[in-house]
Amino acid sequence: MKQLARLFVTGALLCASAAVYAGPGKLYSITACPGENASTEMNISWAADTSLKNSVVAYTEAGDVSLKKVRYARPLVEYCDLFKGIYSKNSKNEDFYQDVVFNKCGAELKGLKPDREYMYWVLPGEDSLAERGSLELSQARRFKTAGAKEWSICIISDFHAYDPLPKRLEAASAMIDKIIEYDNDIDWILHLGDVCAWGGSYSFWQNLYENKHFKNYMWAGVNGNHDNMSRKYELTNQYFKNASFYPRNGYEGEEGVCYFFKYGNALFIMLNNEEMRDEKGLQAAQKWVREVIAENPADYIVVCEHYQWFFGADGSTSQYGRWSELFDECGVDLALSGNNHIYVRTDALYDGRETDGTKGTVYIQSPSSDNERGQEKVSGEIEQNSGIIKFRWNEGPATVGGMHMSADKKMLTVKLLDREGNILDSVNVLAKKKN
Repeated sequence: MKQLARLFVTGALLCASAAVYAGPGKLYSITACPGENASTEMNISWAADTSLKNSVVAYTEAGDVSLKKVRYARPLVEYCDLFKGIYSKNSKNEDFYQDVVFNKCGAELKGLKPDREYMYWVLPGEDSLAERGSLELSQARRFKTAGAKEWSICIISDFHAYDPLPKRLEAASAMIDKIIEYDNDIDWILHLGDVCAWGGSYSFWQNLYENKHFKNYMWAGVNGNHDNMSRKYELTNQYFKNASFYPRNGYEGEEGVCYFFKYGNALFIMLNNEEMRDEKGLQAAQKWVREVIAENPADYIVVCEHYQWFFGADGSTSQYGRWSELFDECGVDLALSGNNHIYVRTDALYDGRETDGTKGTVYIQSPSSDNERGQEKVSGEIEQNSGIIKFRWNEGPATVGGMHMSADKKMLTVKLLDREGNILDSVNVLAKKKN
């Protein structure tokens, strides 16, 4: 593991790479991530060229168009050479070794007002009144805090952003557009992993964060197996950690990779499958999940991981077999995953059987969205778990799909949309009284 020297600087999460297109003094890879309590906290992540001594986040409520109430946040900064020397491909499909080092910055915005839209800018230099002159409304990035009685999100996964094949990300972005067309007031975007083809290729992350949807929404996500590896299958959760700035409230070794946050009346718990391959890793993750749920009561408990609950082709059991007992025990309402590239959905299950929805967990896994790396088209009867799997869908190898989820005090409603914006499936997840 390459050394990360800890520094303290003004701002957010910065990284720069000579091998890609960020030059001296540049700030890039900017994104908003949830704080532990997304009603009053937000984390801003970015990368900065090492020639910059300082950088800062300026932020204010969206209604402050005169910019009279701008505040500033200074970041935790780490020198990052994790991606330096890793074998990759550039946008011309040429082989190269990355020559990338940067200052990785993460700023915690605290004391925010619930149910507000905020604007923010990442700037070079110190926080000062002089900086206000450089703020332009047209360049503002945005996020919404939690706290509304009703809220909604876009759910997407498995688009495997890959510089030589930019149409993968274009397909996923168009799918997000369709979900926004269906609901033009979504609050944030949830991804379920494999957003990069190789997480060790920093240029893939950098180009991903240039997508318009990272400018206008908070994103939260899980570490997928592709996000966890380099082209040469060097495996580490540090690629994912150093590409974002998620809450550092995970268990030992998983801080900023496994994490949890409250978004209004829902508790989201994000897991890392790559550290749960053996029984020891699984037990560590499950111990943490039990503790998080016990200490953070919520109307809805949503657990997210990358690996599928069931294998969509034949319906056979996958991660469902490892987690269903704990979900029953802890009252998990909704379990979300990706990876299999086939949408699979159950009704509420408890002790392996369907319920009327007043107890039990709804299991859903998202389809792929890159129009390229899907599986063979599913159809007809399934061989296993036919009594509990209610709906399956994909389009074959060229699949593009995503999900919309809305929330209020009574239920979560999850809908599957295809690339044309057609609603193919829908399920309600009822709010349950927690012990």
